[in-house]
Amino acid sequence: MADIQDVIVVGGGPVGSFAALILSKLGKKVTVFEEHSQIGSPAHCAGHISIKSLKTLGLYPLPKNIIENEFSQANFYSYTGFSFPVVLSKPVTCTVNRELFDKHIFLKAKDAGACFHLNSRVQSLLIENGSIKGVKVRKSAGSEELFKAKIVLDAEGISSRLLKQTSLKPLDPKHLVYAVQAEVENYKNNQSEGVHIFFGKSYAPGFYAWIIPRLDGTAKIGLATNTGNPNNFLNKLIFDHPKASQYLRRTKIRKKEFHSITLGGSLPKLFQNGFMAIGDVASQVKPTTGGGIIFGIKSSIIAAKIANIAIDNNDVSENFLKFYQSRCDKAFNFDINVMLKFRSFLNSLSDKKLDKILRFCKKIGLNKTLQNIDEIDFQGRTLIKTIGRPAVSITLFYLFITYLTTNTLNLE
Repeated sequence: MADIQDVIVVGGGPVGSFAALILSKLGKKVTVFEEHSQIGSPAHCAGHISIKSLKTLGLYPLPKNIIENEFSQANFYSYTGFSFPVVLSKPVTCTVNRELFDKHIFLKAKDAGACFHLNSRVQSLLIENGSIKGVKVRKSAGSEELFKAKIVLDAEGISSRLLKQTSLKPLDPKHLVYAVQAEVENYKNNQSEGVHIFFGKSYAPGFYAWIIPRLDGTAKIGLATNTGNPNNFLNKLIFDHPKASQYLRRTKIRKKEFHSITLGGSLPKLFQNGFMAIGDVASQVKPTTGGGIIFGIKSSIIAAKIANIAIDNNDVSENFLKFYQSRCDKAFNFDINVMLKFRSFLNSLSDKKLDKILRFCKKIGLNKTLQNIDEIDFQGRTLIKTIGRPAVSITLFYLFITYLTTNTLNLE
């Protein structure tokens, strides 16, 4: 049995590593267990991130080798190939090399004093009288060891193996979509044209598909779906979509990975005695886009600060850790609830209605109204800021009428 740690973090991704970074800077003794042999591999998302949010976290500018591209334009396509382009006044998003990005945060945490164990799979939680007291870890050689801690932070990701051992409600499979992410060579489209988003139940039912160009002539492509085989849908996108096929037909896939994304909004409870869940395992993910890096890191900061105070006060009970929940609710709930409603609305639309909406938005010049947007993570707040603009108000009214005609409502 090793010495008792202040905090054990399960998972060495950006969320877990950032929590370890904050706690180490606060003087706490932190150990991180990562089941893979290296940080950042395999990559579980495209790494398309808001520049403003990275700045808020103190992570921007990033080292140049991590940035793959920056974007001031997004092009949204219907199933017919109709395009609704949004050109912004300045770069608002960037794509990062996920392996290098994750390692960047890992090295910061390690330099701050956090101890990392790679090739170390946490097999189970140590639970005594309803309190989490540590973890059982299997090393690469097959040996098992017990590690105790005052608090365990669960940043294991979408698998949620350990979360299921607690009294907390796990992720709801009904709110999962299944994604395929590929890297392609010979991508010849103009790299300055921004990211491409493709809607359509024939190509990505329950979500959307994407092309994210890199400056070196390669691109990240992918999609997620709530039904069927994502790989089959990817092939259909590449060869059959009226617009995507023009970009992708001559490309060559050099790497492909599969993962799940949770779109159900944050779990109703994120803590118990000696335990807090952070990031994807807590479903702290944007329901509209599936992006979890920023919300996950922000939640890790909240959890780390609460853990620090709890340890100093010698109180790691639910009664104290509930402040993690309340602060997360205050930080995310409004925006997540807005995004959940919009996700539900998008899923209710037929391809023809979505095509009609995009054509309407272009006709009234909504894309010009959005050109100064710089906040893409907290989408509820962005909506509030822009709701007074005529094109936004007209669009919302049009969407409301579309909702009424799409969903059968008892108005009597």
